Amino acid sequence: MTKLMSQDELKTLVGQAALQYVVAGEIVGVGTGSTVNKFIDALATIKSTIKGAVSSSVASTERLKALGIPVFDANDVTELAVYIDGADEIDQAGYMVKGGGAALTREKIVAALSKQFVCIADESKLVNALGAFPLPVEVIPMATKRVMQQFTAMGGSCSVRQKDGQPLVTDNGQHIVDVLNLKIADPLAFESTVNQWPGVVTVGVFAHQKASVCLLGTESGVKTLKF
Repeated sequence: MTKLMSQDELKTLVGQAALQYVVAGEIVGVGTGSTVNKFIDALATIKSTIKGAVSSSVASTERLKALGIPVFDANDVTELAVYIDGADEIDQAGYMVKGGGAALTREKIVAALSKQFVCIADESKLVNALGAFPLPVEVIPMATKRVMQQFTAMGGSCSVRQKDGQPLVTDNGQHIVDVLNLKIADPLAFESTVNQWPGVVTVGVFAHQKASVCLLGTESGVKTLKF
């Protein structure tokens, strides 16, 4: 009987597969999360072939530096050939929900700098419609209640993400509102609308910065989806 691969093994598989998208001599955009950690570990094996990385979080920056990979500030880079990051959900068009690791704003900034977004995920993240995963929204703390009221009016159920009994504080000094019970039928329009609400730093729908490629870890190997 064939042993099924664990989620951790699937993450390792796609993390290694993403190396084929790394451009020699360039700076790589690097995301955040457990799947990306596998990519960072794989990237360390070819670090002599790249200039370094632009990172989307303090946690990823620390991991990259610990492995001897130089980290550049996003303001010092005009363009990146590729950005490699995970997703909490990805649909058949390459639209994603991201922010489970609370790094959505910086992830969106690095994605916007990049010519290509390569999403690495296990097959459980592929969905027909976005909205089952709690939607993360980074907000300025004084706007939290008002933003939650707007989502409630849309039929959403909101909570402020907690850490150690207190509201979680992002790398940007803001809070995260997680929203359940939304069905995001038009990700582009939804992202544009919510990003206009006063106090919203960014919403965790990645439609304007969607994936160009998804490397999906499956029991039969890595499946490549192109959008």
